Amino acid sequence: MTNAPDILRIAVAQLNPTVGDVAGNLAKAREARADAARQGADLVLYTELFLAGYPPEDLVLKPSFLKACEKAAQDFAKDTADGGPGVIIGTPLKRKSGTHNSIVFADGGKIIAERYKLDLPNYGEFDEKRVFQAGPELQGPVNFRGVRIGIPICEDIWGDIAVCETLAESGAEILLVPNGSPYYRAKIDVRHQIVIRQVIETGLPIIYANQLGGQDELIFDGASFAIGADKTLAFQMSQFEDAVDVTTWKRSRAAAGAQSGNNSDHWVCSEGPMSKIPEREEADYRACMLGLRDYVNKNGFKNVVLGLSGGIDSAICAALAVDALGEERLRTVMMPYRYTSKDSLKDAEDCARALGCRYDIVPISEPVEGFKHALTQLFEGTQEGITEENLQSRARGTILMAISNKFGSMVVTTGNKSEMSVGYATLYGDMNGGFNPIKDLYKMQVYALSRWRNSHVPPGALGPSGEVIPKNIIDKAPSAELRENQTDQDSLPPYPVLDDILECLVENEMSVDDIVARGHDRATVTRVEHLLYIAEYKRRQAAPGVKITRKNFGRDRRYPITNRFRDRG
Repeated sequence: MTNAPDILRIAVAQLNPTVGDVAGNLAKAREARADAARQGADLVLYTELFLAGYPPEDLVLKPSFLKACEKAAQDFAKDTADGGPGVIIGTPLKRKSGTHNSIVFADGGKIIAERYKLDLPNYGEFDEKRVFQAGPELQGPVNFRGVRIGIPICEDIWGDIAVCETLAESGAEILLVPNGSPYYRAKIDVRHQIVIRQVIETGLPIIYANQLGGQDELIFDGASFAIGADKTLAFQMSQFEDAVDVTTWKRSRAAAGAQSGNNSDHWVCSEGPMSKIPEREEADYRACMLGLRDYVNKNGFKNVVLGLSGGIDSAICAALAVDALGEERLRTVMMPYRYTSKDSLKDAEDCARALGCRYDIVPISEPVEGFKHALTQLFEGTQEGITEENLQSRARGTILMAISNKFGSMVVTTGNKSEMSVGYATLYGDMNGGFNPIKDLYKMQVYALSRWRNSHVPPGALGPSGEVIPKNIIDKAPSAELRENQTDQDSLPPYPVLDDILECLVENEMSVDDIVARGHDRATVTRVEHLLYIAEYKRRQAAPGVKITRKNFGRDRRYPITNRFRDRG
């Protein structure tokens, strides 16, 4: 190829856009391009639908939103007239063929190409077929300064419609993939395997740029990377951190790796980051921290409030809030009643003191007794029980919402996935709140993350080092403390048993027979399955929360509320 360069410096802009903030996202893109230019980049690769923010959901149906995104793309293209790096940036585009999940490729002050996503995901957390149309046809590689670049968009490399293979056959020398791939546990390994499969099919190196940041329930963890034509990791960017990293690619005149037969040479990464990826507990904790931080900040809350009960769930939520936002932005409130133990009072105070956050005590005896008195005539002749117990929880929920209304603080709700699964939570009580950072963590995972946090301070955390969750909170039997000597295990199977059954039912959709074959008691399994189904109406009214597992409630698992099916084996 004449005038083809032998070195190409590609910057990957792993940034945190905000859905709908087109002007703000454009400003971030410009800042990143300037940074990349200072580092000597020839080209900047941004992530999927960057100018819109991802996923934009039904905003895409709004014509004024589409116009704002396209104008931002056109304005950004004009910036490239300065002779600096070219750009590949994601945006929705409305064309005669429909509204497309697209990229614009700009260089020399103008848009030199548009490409449209072909394979629209419509599973789990994705719902793109609702708002986008697939590209009408596969378009070939783009000639950028003498290098033929193929640009499949996210799902185009995950599916089986041979987008990458066709691009290679059309003469692409390197594939650059903008992505909006949400986090779940061990997702990085899945992405690597997907890309390796495409490298094997095409013989081409692939750069995978992934979005960063929290968007409602979804967490985009970054961790952008490349796989070389030799199927090895060429570079690995950091996870849960924004970055603009410039990678250097050199043309090799040897034919190794060009399996398609269409390329006489190939590109090799000679310089790029090789960041260490966090282990399991650290990754989950940082995902929860990032999700809470972005939800609070992107929605304009100045601070947060939560009920600190002396239990493990509220303690880890308090730690996450301080780590995400800083101690000055968290207010904790202990709301004792006659069943609140001295241990809980001490543990809650010790936790708040260790975290350095504000700690208030608001007794709930008067409101609870007031409710009981108001209902005396109506409840005459009935036995006290769960209704009266739930008055305690609802009094606490009302107090937290009053603080929220008065001071503009968002209420952090603290129920874990085990409780949300089986309905071990009170509507309009402890379920009150704006966001739940541990909603997708089972109880035993909450314990594991609490122990991890007591020994580690995650990067970017604003909280202190050392033991922030008192050991007694971790060691004691969990209890809602709504009656004398109550423990969770009075009503539920032991959490290790419950969590395993729930993971089988929720994440793996296993049959009752298969779960029993794992060694579980059949009566326990069928009871848990029943509780899971009948709690659906509660979950529909729960606050959003960070997605950590492969199948969270809401976006991934969408079961009907009215549902008589039970697995009889």
